[in-house]
Amino acid sequence: MLPTKRKGTPTADDYATQVKSELHDAWLPHIYAEQIRELRTRAYTFEGASSKSRVEIQHTLLGVELKVGRRRMLCPDLATARYLSVFARAGCERVAVPYDITKISQLADQLESSWHRMLLLADHLTGEKTDTFQSRVRRVLIAKIKSEVDEAGAGPLTPSFKQSTRQRG
Repeated sequence: MLPTKRKGTPTADDYATQVKSELHDAWLPHIYAEQIRELRTRAYTFEGASSKSRVEIQHTLLGVELKVGRRRMLCPDLATARYLSVFARAGCERVAVPYDITKISQLADQLESSWHRMLLLADHLTGEKTDTFQSRVRRVLIAKIKSEVDEAGAGPLTPSFKQSTRQRG
């Protein structure tokens, strides 16, 4: 039984809180704050993105593009496009992207897995509810992700480098 804020039937927020607590370490903002923000990163900005925008990864002759709504963004590789697509689906405006490209693929796997587990768990918990209520729970979850990722921050536009050029003689 779900804990409720008031007597009666559980609200969409109650279901979203239940999903978040069941995911625990696999909760997307937790992965972002504990694993990604601990790395050396650079900030990436989505201009004009919202959680309502359709997100697609497209393979073109020029490479891989991430299409968010009507806007297309060139990505250096498929792993980066997958990584950014998760945050674009959540409507995040600024996110941190690891500077070390060898880590992006594994993080993209974790983030996509977290996203899909969240949606499956929400659907499972609200299985007997109306479609409208299920959509409301998904919107609350996405809003929680967006606010927690925004709270963790995107970091600097360019990564910091150690400036020690002192040579031993």
